[in-house]
Formats: sequence, C-alpha cells, structure tokens
Amino acid sequence: MNRKNIMSDTNTITVEEAGPCRKRISVEIPADTVDNQMEVAFGAVAEQVSIPGFRKGHAPRRLVEKRYASYVTDETRSRLVSQAYEQAVRDNDLKVLGQPPAEVFESIEVESGKPVNFEVEVEVMPEFELPELKGIKVLKPDATLPDGVVDEEIKKISINEGSLDEREDSDRGDYVTGNAVMTDSDGTEHYNIEGAVVQIPEEGDEGMILGVIVPDFFKQIGTPKVGDKITIKLKGPKNHEVEALRGKDLTVEYETTKVYRIVPALITDLVAKYGFNDEEQLKEMVTNQLQQRAEVQQQSVMRQQIIKHLSDAVEFDLPEGLTSQQAARNLQRRRMDLMYRGVDPSEIEQKMAELRGASTESARNELKQFFILNKAAEELDVQIQNEEINARIVQMAMQQNKRPEQVVEELQKSGQAQTLMQQVREHKTIDQILSDAEVEEVSADEFNKKMGNEAE
Repeated sequence: MNRKNIMSDTNTITVEEAGPCRKRISVEIPADTVDNQMEVAFGAVAEQVSIPGFRKGHAPRRLVEKRYASYVTDETRSRLVSQAYEQAVRDNDLKVLGQPPAEVFESIEVESGKPVNFEVEVEVMPEFELPELKGIKVLKPDATLPDGVVDEEIKKISINEGSLDEREDSDRGDYVTGNAVMTDSDGTEHYNIEGAVVQIPEEGDEGMILGVIVPDFFKQIGTPKVGDKITIKLKGPKNHEVEALRGKDLTVEYETTKVYRIVPALITDLVAKYGFNDEEQLKEMVTNQLQQRAEVQQQSVMRQQIIKHLSDAVEFDLPEGLTSQQAARNLQRRRMDLMYRGVDPSEIEQKMAELRGASTESARNELKQFFILNKAAEELDVQIQNEEINARIVQMAMQQNKRPEQVVEELQKSGQAQTLMQQVREHKTIDQILSDAEVEEVSADEFNKKMGNEAE
C-alpha cells in the first residue's frame, strides 16, 4: 500500500491508497494550532456581539464563552479542517472528483488543549495512458429522414399538446396521479410523494414508478379507479443513485387520486397554436426540427465510436462498487445527452429508469468513459467559452420548443448546469479528435449493418 507522510509547519498529513480511484487522507492538527484558532474565533465573536449590560466588544470573556462556545467550536472546526483538507489535496497533487460529504467533517471533535484527528476518503482520477488520438476510423451515416417519420412526429406532438380527459376508472395507456410512499423491508421510508404520476402500460407488463422499472407492473397495478389503494412490490436497482435502495426489497403504497386520458389535439388546433396558415407549414417546421435532430444524432453516433475506441484501448482499475456520487454522475451525463438529442421528456425518464437497472458492467463503462474523456480534454488542453455554453442552451431550447431562459432556469433548479458544462467540454474534446479521424461516409442501412456485426 502506497503511503505518503507530509509534515507541515502545523499539521501531519498521511495519504494512502484506499482502493481503485480512492485515497484515504489522515490528518493530525496539533493542540496549539487548535487553541490558536479558537482564540482567533473568540476574539472575532467578542468584537461583534452585543450582550445586554455591556458595550459592544466589552463583554467579559467568561460570558462570551458561555453564550457562544458552540459557535466558536463549529467555526474552529470548519476553518481547521477545511484548511488541512485543502493542504492535503494541494501538497499531494490529488485530482479529487467532488467534495466529501459535509457530515464527514461535522462529526469531527474539537476541544481546547487537544489535537484534532480525522480521516476522509476521496474519489480521485485514475492514472493511465491514452492511446494515439489521431487516425481513428469512424463511420458517418447518412442523415436523410426516412419516409413516414414526419407524420409520426406530428402524431407525437398531437398527444403532447392534447387535452386531459379526467375519468373515474382507467385503462391501458392512461395516466394516474396519486400519493406514493416507498419503504424497504425494514420499514424505512425513502420516498413520500404527493401527485406521483404513473402511466399504465399501453402493452405488455413492464412499467415504471418513482423512477424504477417494475417488470410485472401491469399485473400489480391493473386498471385502478379513483380512490383505489395499491401495493406494488419491486426490487431496488443495483445502480440506483441512492445506495440505500440498491438490491433492497421495496414496497410502494399507492393511493389513486385522479385518472387522466390524453385526447390528442386536432391538426387544425396545432396549426393555429403555432401560428401557421396551413398544415403544410406545420409539416415544414416539423421536418426542419427532425432534420436538426438527425444531424445531432449523426454527430452523436460518430462521437460514440470515438468513445468506444478509446474505452476499448485503455485499461485501468475502476472502483469495485459505484458510489452514490458516481451513479448520480452517470445518470446526469446520460440525461443531458438525451436532452441534447431532443428526446421527449417522458422518454428521458423511461431511459433513466432503465439506466438505474442496467448491468454493473454498463454502469462501470459509463464511469470509465467519464475518466477517459476528462484526461483527453486535459491532454488536448480543451477550454470552454461562455459563448459555447450559450450556443448549446439555444440549441437545446430549439429541440424542446422552449425559450433559452426557460432552459437555463430548469438547469439551475435541477442542478444540471455543471453537467451541461461537462457535456460541452466532452463534446468539444471528441470533436477535436474527430477532426483528425479517418471518416467513411455510409448509408444508414450500411451503418446499422456494420454496427450490428461489430456488436455481435
């Protein structure tokens, strides 16, 4: 086990391996450093607080200590621990991914006259060598729209823009709103959501509830009426971002409050809604949108070939089990990719549920690709400009028929802004590699045939 000790002027820091892509940082802060920091904290408090009967900054030390001891201890802990952690990362040149959970530091004990000792494990970038980035062979499929795709898209728009017919009973394809409470076999409650929306499978048995795929969903939920109470049994996905759910026997108690059936909008209504003169203008708009998506998809499959080539050419150790942070990162990257490609929001949630239930190998491949593209971006010195972020937001807004400021607001609320920046950086990295690739243009059928043969 690799181990490195660093003696600074005040702290003793030890860094050692804690498994693939993980380091364990051990720190000892001497008692005199703790006392000095406490004095600084008390001095700052004493100057600022106002205590009845005393002028500001002139209250007795004993009284200040009694009233503000907890605050001073917390302030001392925060400063000492954050400074020591930053020093450990800086002095050991650790490429840390994310920050340790706050509760790790909050549990550290700080007491006057005693040293502070703590340990923390961090996720770091793995060390490996990239293969040659020039001359990679890539297939470029034709992006011509197939026959019938415009009419199919208009049908989807008609459903999305349709009205909701509220009903007392339900049938396949209907949407049900209700209160959902998820618990595990120990009785621990994980979700309690009012207004949870569920679609009764249109065909087959598989369905989704609270972001989890249930193979026999229709068999369990049936066609409920308003007021029905249903118990749904399911298994926690092995790659769920909430570690406490992984592999657990879960139960969802679902009480139906409303049932809706979507009534598709009429073509004439769509023409009026979008301000067109006739159906031909509507078709022209849809055709342009689909062509843009086809070009995005074309670029995406070319990028995927680059990613696969690099992933196949590089081997390095990955964490034995995905942490919640790593699983969440995988989901965020996939969600952003689907949004970029213009996939319908309802389909995105279905894809997210499928990814949670994907094989461990698939999830580890996602993580491996993240590491590879990050290193490639560093090697190629890829820099992102604000204009590129704004252009991506405008592109996503056009794909989703939204205003750019609306997309920005949604990204900020969902915490996806950082993921968008990461995506732009990854795409720019791959496109730089693509500029030096050997590209062969092929028909869509030929592309699908060659990709299918390679997969086999």
